[in-house]
Amino acid sequence: MQVQVKDIMTPDVDLIDPKASMQAVAQKMRDDGVGAVPVAENDRLVGMVTDRDIVLRAVAEGDIGGATARQVMSPKILYCFDDQSPDEVLRNMSENQVRRLPVLNRAKRLVGMVSLGDLAVHASAEVAGEALRGISRSGV
Repeated sequence: MQVQVKDIMTPDVDLIDPKASMQAVAQKMRDDGVGAVPVAENDRLVGMVTDRDIVLRAVAEGDIGGATARQVMSPKILYCFDDQSPDEVLRNMSENQVRRLPVLNRAKRLVGMVSLGDLAVHASAEVAGEALRGISRSGV
């Protein structure tokens, strides 16, 4: 049986409310040991806040105290499905220059998160190398 994303993803993902303060988001990242937190509203994924988003959209703008997750989040949600192969997802991550993705089931419900590192261990060496080069060239 071929390895699928659901076999290697992190299944326990904490969501954050769009009205959450940057302090609450940063504390969630620290406590969970992650660099990205999905933002959900009314049981739907509406965005992602990454550590980079906090720096570029809150700290750099001098608004760390008053900014909310909604103001700082990336509203374009890139994701993968839990039944996809590591190679397929790595290619997608490389094309979009991202290091982590929310994982959805086919009913489009959040079931986990997967990172470049999680996938690289299970992907072919060629695809893993290509993905890392593609993501690294962006400086993200």
